[in-house]
Amino acid sequence: MEGARRIRLQCGPLAYSAWQMGEGPAVLLLHGFPDTPHTFGHQLPALAAAGYRAVAVTSRGYEPSSIPADGSHRLRDLAQDVLDWLQALGEPRAHFIGHDWGATIGFAAMALQPAAFRSFTAIAVPTPRRFGEELLADAAQLQRSGYILFFQQKSVAEQAVAADDWACLERLWREGSPGWEPGPGALAALRSQFAQPGVLPATLAYYRQAMDTATPAAQAGAALLAVPTPVPTLGIHGARDGCIGADVFERSMRAADFAAGLALLRVEGAGHFVHQEQPDAVNAQVIAFLGAHAG
Repeated sequence: MEGARRIRLQCGPLAYSAWQMGEGPAVLLLHGFPDTPHTFGHQLPALAAAGYRAVAVTSRGYEPSSIPADGSHRLRDLAQDVLDWLQALGEPRAHFIGHDWGATIGFAAMALQPAAFRSFTAIAVPTPRRFGEELLADAAQLQRSGYILFFQQKSVAEQAVAADDWACLERLWREGSPGWEPGPGALAALRSQFAQPGVLPATLAYYRQAMDTATPAAQAGAALLAVPTPVPTLGIHGARDGCIGADVFERSMRAADFAAGLALLRVEGAGHFVHQEQPDAVNAQVIAFLGAHAG
């Protein structure tokens, strides 16, 4: 990532690659699926120029060094990862920006230890509990989310995603953001990331474990999502999102669920990767939001 310094966050037996730029109050950024920290290539320099220490981390399982021995990609553990990263960085508090699965993890982390966060920016994925409610009542959204059900078929899904030089990953990007062309080399880098040993099964495990509702681990994650978000929150989404419909996103982000306040930004002409498609609009709104919640 141009201009960023690669660092390593050691958290117990797991090690996470991260990219850092700038000095000042910490801003932690977390990507989703199928993606990498390079998704924030437009945000890191903008945040650094605005006086922040911006750190984009590779999520659990997206590299061999962070694949857990017990195979857990449960939401409670993913939320704890965020707190462990802050400790490894020597940062007692931070702003948090999450895209896609990074946003879902952010909702859980805010509930797990709200005092660790100054603000929360959720990009492209709304409150998970409310999204689940909206999903069941919206036929169009059920169709958009069909890949989640497909991912439940463990060996079949893994073979299908890797087939034809990882064509499925490119299709998910293009369906999520219709008409958008990623930067040169972006898709090749994505394929290389997922081709690493163990990465594909680990990343698909997020979806399979998320469907579990019966085990104590699943109930612990659900409990984190059952309470109002206690941190000031900005929700950003693209009007043309092919993964989560703009109307579904907005219906799922209800002011009553945000105890410290909620602001919403719909970006016209952008899809699921809104922060890459319209970086100037997103960066301006994010930096203004962070400045308003500096305390």
